Amino acid sequence: MVVSLLWLIPWTTPQTCLSGAPHPQYADRSPAVRGHRALRSASEEVVWSPTMTTLVPSGSLRAVQAVAATADQLATQAAMAMYDRGGNAVDAAIAANAAIAVTGPHLCGLGGDLFALVRDPDGDVHALDASGRAGSGADAAALRADGFDTMPMRHDIRAVTVPGCVDGWMALHERFARLDLATVLAPATRLAADGFLASPLLAASVELLDERGRQQLAELAEQAVAPARPVRRPGVALTLQAIATGGRRAFYEGAFGEGLVALGDGWFSDVDLATVQADWVDPLTADAFGVRLLTMPPASQGYLALGAARLVDTLELPDDADDAAWAQMLVAASIVASSDRPDVLHDRADGAALVAAIEARADEVDRRRAGAGSVPAADGDTTYLCTADASGFAVSLIQSNASGFGSWLAEPTTGINLHNRGLGFSLQPDHPAELAPGRRPPHTLVPVLATRDGELAAVLGSMGGDAQPQIVLQLAARLFGHRASPAGAVNAPRFVLRGPQTGFDTWSSRRPPIVAVEAHAPSTWRTALSAIGHEVDVVASFDSRFGHAHVITTEAGGFAVAADPRARIGSAAGV
Repeated sequence: MVVSLLWLIPWTTPQTCLSGAPHPQYADRSPAVRGHRALRSASEEVVWSPTMTTLVPSGSLRAVQAVAATADQLATQAAMAMYDRGGNAVDAAIAANAAIAVTGPHLCGLGGDLFALVRDPDGDVHALDASGRAGSGADAAALRADGFDTMPMRHDIRAVTVPGCVDGWMALHERFARLDLATVLAPATRLAADGFLASPLLAASVELLDERGRQQLAELAEQAVAPARPVRRPGVALTLQAIATGGRRAFYEGAFGEGLVALGDGWFSDVDLATVQADWVDPLTADAFGVRLLTMPPASQGYLALGAARLVDTLELPDDADDAAWAQMLVAASIVASSDRPDVLHDRADGAALVAAIEARADEVDRRRAGAGSVPAADGDTTYLCTADASGFAVSLIQSNASGFGSWLAEPTTGINLHNRGLGFSLQPDHPAELAPGRRPPHTLVPVLATRDGELAAVLGSMGGDAQPQIVLQLAARLFGHRASPAGAVNAPRFVLRGPQTGFDTWSSRRPPIVAVEAHAPSTWRTALSAIGHEVDVVASFDSRFGHAHVITTEAGGFAVAADPRARIGSAAGV
């Protein structure tokens, strides 16, 4: 099988490389794409292959057999390598996630959590919740006694839950993969052992670490000092090799698990690490824009995207997305959908009931005035990727450390940094999401899959912290409400509703949200939103704060796919 990789080059903006120069590893074509050319103009993206007779405008890549889109072209290459070896979209998704877990530790990693939707060749959609649970020593009262009224963000092991990522890989591989685990993890293992060049965003994220964080993450802090500097992660390489031969036990009951138990000093037990963190659950569904949208049930906040889509679908969505009323309606729907999230989202919540409750609030959607309730913010560090193949498999996968490098703690033997997903817990006594042993915290992660008349229509999603449902809503409205191409939806201007400080603090803030709008949005958006009382902040076009969204859609004879230029080094590929 000969794979033809078509690389979608990210748009270049003044913010593309934080050092002010192109990133050599990502600007040049690798051997995997040698023989193909990627062209771009000032106004649109164009990709070309010797097998194509015409240029394909707008950045959407089309392919017949298999496609992938990720936030790092090294991860996309890992996905395509699996297709080359006879693997399916599940093999490709695991390989891509493992690769970016090595190269993008500021976004995701083996110390984080994972959610995935898988459509199989029979047309069934399966939802995998691989989010970790609080350790058996978790104690909200102890945190309150230490003076905390909200969960700590950094430098505190109590914000860490048992990471679910590796259990997620095991569950996906066991149920759906074609290739052996060693083959699937080989690209990531090579990247960790032989090294990779630091991306601009990785180097910039390292600069944000404080002294304690730099000491904990010394392996990264000492190497990723600037874009294009070589980085090796030998502890991660050895861990991946161990998982390839020993499965989950080699990770959770090996060096990593032992180190986590020691760091927790009673917060985690050996039993916690021996308990599988991944569960197959029923996806949450809702019909909107002529398709069926599927996402994760609680503790994911995916219900917000579905509920907001239902709200918009019951109203008259303007035909033109440049119309100021379009932005007003989607902003209002997001506010109405999200207003009670802090009170109702927890790991035992009924997702269908939450969607129905949002739909019942349609009369609260008032485009004439700004909403006063708390709404999601825009920050957060996560990675989203998607894959699909002609056999009928499609994967919508999202994996996260929560915020950049997570807790800024690392397991010392392996060097794997630990997420801080526990920040979603409440410390309010008797709150339904109160921290307790074995509980999963409320999650921001929102992978989405769409079907039309039972057939796959699209897979889509984005990083973006609490703003993920808003980004998904805008993508879905453009893709299905306006029939936009994947690149048309991904490259279009976005808004996000932002809190005062971080991507996870808006639920506790009493301040009205700021509506951040990309600079290439119509000026009428800004004028109209300001006129009804919103504080509007104009941000540079294609800024990472507006998410890294990727989309695959089906079309006659194959797929169309686009990667988000906001990811800087993201890419889409197909064969």
